[in-house]
This record gives sequence, structure tokens and C-alpha cells, in this order.
Amino acid sequence: MTSPVIVLVRPQLGENIGKAARAMLNFGLTELRLVAPRDGWPNPAAGPAASGADAVLDGARLFDDVAAAIADLGHVYAATVRPRGMAKPVVTPEQAVREMRAAGGRSGILFGAERSGLDNDEVALADSILTIPVNPAFSSLNLAQAVIIAAYEWHKAGAVVPPRRETRGGPPASKADYQGLYAQLEEALEARGYFRSAARKPVQIRSLRTLLQNARLTAQEIRTLRGVIKTLTWPPKP
Repeated sequence: MTSPVIVLVRPQLGENIGKAARAMLNFGLTELRLVAPRDGWPNPAAGPAASGADAVLDGARLFDDVAAAIADLGHVYAATVRPRGMAKPVVTPEQAVREMRAAGGRSGILFGAERSGLDNDEVALADSILTIPVNPAFSSLNLAQAVIIAAYEWHKAGAVVPPRRETRGGPPASKADYQGLYAQLEEALEARGYFRSAARKPVQIRSLRTLLQNARLTAQEIRTLRGVIKTLTWPPKP
């Protein structure tokens, strides 16, 4: 069983990266990815805060953006407590872990910057929203606290592994598969004048991406869709 990847998006302090790494290793998670950390990477403040979780820090991978960081993952959860108005499943950490263990493949969890969290475009890249049920009158969690709750749920569920869910027609599509589909679809729609308002275009793109992600497509289904889109852009037969 492949454990989920933890992706910290624009983390601000090296100490918080170290504390998140410590939280991960407490419960057996080892794969950490960093997207555009504010103070660069490596960060000398991370090591002392990790309290011995050096293997996690040493193996951390650095990315410029979220799309690149999740390209090889099949299912991604965006951790956020704010309503986003997106048609995405909203799950607790416990529910997310059940889904990940049942589906197999590679999954990841996105955690946003300490002050601002994830932005809407970053959440749009995820398949589901992960929300930790906390006191609604005081919902503030620090980065390491959020990571350790997700890691604990993964570790706790390890004693009982549900049967693996069979996928239709092959393995689930990776995020790289989806991103190729998005780019091709956007280019085709742009050429046909679908985006009539520049101001609404980002919202329309997020809605289309959410619709496609909610379908939980396989790699073969994405190849089929891309073939359909390509054919529709050809001139009509005489």
C-alpha cells in the first residue's frame, strides 16, 4: 500500500516545514513535496524543528507550482476549512483515508501557506476537499497540526485495509493525464469562441476541470476523450 504524498504549498517558515516532517514520520509518512517555499529550500531552520525526521527532509522534492507537484498522482485532496463554491466532494480525513486505501494508486494531500491557505486555482486542481471537523467558533489549525491529523488517520486505518476497488478499463488517470486533457480542451474551446468573457474565463475553466475530475477517469478514457476533441477540431468532411 503506497502512503499518500504530503504537498506543502508556499510554506512560509522553515520551522513549520520541519514540524510537518516530524508529524509525518510519527505516523509513517515519508514523501514530502514543497511548492515554492517562501524562504527557499533547503532551509536551515527546518532540521532542528524536525527533531530527528531528517529522512523526510532529505527526501523532500521542490516544485515551482502545484500542477508539477501532483502530476504523477491519481487522486488529490485539498485541505481547507473555507467554503469554495466548487462542486467537489468534501470529506473528513478519516473518509479520505478510506478512499485512498480502497482505490490504491498514488494519492496526495495539499496544504496551503500558513496565513492564506490554498487559493481557488490550487483547490481546483484537486479532486476532493479535505476538511478537518473542528470547533466552528475557533477553526484555526497550524500547519503541523493539520498534517498530523491526516497522517494519524492514515496510520490508524492501516490495521484494517478494505478491498481494493477495481477501476474500469485500467488504472486511474494521473494528474499529468488530466493536465494534458485540460490544455487541449481549453485550446479547442478558445479557437471556437467558447470563452466570451475574459473576466469569466478562469471560473469557466475551473468548472470544466471540476466536472472532468469528478468523473474519476481512467488513463484510457482520457486518451479517448483527447482523440474525440482532436477529431472535432478538424474541418468537416465534404
